[in-house]
Parts: sequence; structure tokens; C-alpha cells
Amino acid sequence: MDLKLKDKVILVTGGSKGIGNGICNVLANEGAIPVIIGRNKPNILDAVKAIKDYGGNASYAFAELTDAKQCKEAVEQVVKEFGRIDGLVNNAGINDGVGLENGNHEDFLRSINRNLTHYYLMGHHALPELKKSKGAIVNIGSKTSVTGQGGTSAYAAANGGRNALTREWAVELLPYSIRVNAVIVAECYTPLYDRWIKTFDNPEEKLQKIVEKIPFEKRMTTAEEIANTVTFLLSEKSSHTTGQLLFVDGGYTHLDRALK
Repeated sequence: MDLKLKDKVILVTGGSKGIGNGICNVLANEGAIPVIIGRNKPNILDAVKAIKDYGGNASYAFAELTDAKQCKEAVEQVVKEFGRIDGLVNNAGINDGVGLENGNHEDFLRSINRNLTHYYLMGHHALPELKKSKGAIVNIGSKTSVTGQGGTSAYAAANGGRNALTREWAVELLPYSIRVNAVIVAECYTPLYDRWIKTFDNPEEKLQKIVEKIPFEKRMTTAEEIANTVTFLLSEKSSHTTGQLLFVDGGYTHLDRALK
């Protein structure tokens, strides 16, 4: 299927690793130009080089996403380089474990800033170009907004905010024919997930218990599977889909996880 994304300029925050990198790779395979936005310069340059080595095209703009000024400047840099923006994938974030009992006010606000505020900032600054291109926005979210997890109040709240922004923007941007959707992730093995698993005394046993609760095929979702859905939502093949929260999670969130 030709998704007609050739030469479309798509911003992807946190696109150098994990799910974001999977999204960039699939976009590049479809002929789009993913532009990685983030702060880790070596990782970003490596990711862009890897895409180009495989015959794709990609670019980047360095930004600390918790810095409003840098978010604005990153978008301006992309517009200066390409003259357009056709899509935005808000992806960057981290489950930083700021809980209710053991957290505090400062850490909570810091986590919201790390995990939610830049979604708004990137959308706000990219909007003038998205209005011109009638582009699309995809927000990456987490099951924590629906199921809870325990010990991660700030991250869960941020993801609830991502879901709410998705629906709000879908309404606000109707006059501009800009579609806004979210892809909700449950269990996907990324470098950050690996770091979390290794905090347990018996990581392999913990991982196995999680995998056993994923209804479909008892396996984790791959970054590519998430990326495939994101890429579809960015394309005109999903031209009448907006305001949706799509769960790419093997049924983890909505199916009975006790199914045999």
C-alpha cells in the first residue's frame, strides 16, 4: 500500500531510540523525511546516519524538550531547512516513578514538564505549518493513563493529559482539516523498558510474568508494530480518522489478562 508519504516532513520527538526510532525507520521506508527532535546529540546523529545508510532520508534538530525556547527554535530550524512540516509525532517521555506516597511536589511538576508540557509546545509551534499542509498529529501515550501501575502518579497523570490533548486538539483543529490521534502503548521492549526491568531482583522472572499477561500471542508489542500504526495515522489513508485513542498492545489494556 502506497501511503503517499514521500518527501513529507515529519517531526518525531525522541526519535533516536526505542519506539521513536522505530517510527522514524518506518517513515523513512515509506519515503518520508523524519526529523528527530531531542537532546542526545550522539544518539540522534547515529540514528540519522543509520537511516541514510539504508537509503532513506532523515534530519534532526537538537532541543532540550523541557525548555520552551529550544522547542520553538527546533521547529523554526526545520521550517528553515525544509520550508514545511507535514506531521508531528509527540513521543518523548520517561516513566520516572514519581509516586504519591514517596514523591514530592517538585518531582511531580518536573515529571509533568518532561512528559506532557512539550507535547503542547511542539504542537503549538508546529501548528502554523500544519495548517498550511493540512498535516496530522500523533501523540504516543501509555496504558498507565487507563490501567494505573502504582508508584508513578506523575507519569500516569501526564499520559492522561496526552489523551485529553488528543481529543481537545482534534476538536480545535477541525476547521483546518488537521487530524489528531493517539497511539497507546502497553508492553513494548525498549532501552528504557530494559532499564526498568533490571531494577527488579529477578528481571527475567518479572519479564516472564508480564509477557504471560499479554493476551495476544503472549508476547510484547514491537516498536515496528507501533510505528506501522503511527505511520498509517499520519497518512491520507486514515483521512477520516481523528480524535481516536488506538491501543496497539496485543489486547493488554482491554481484554481480560487472565485469559488462558
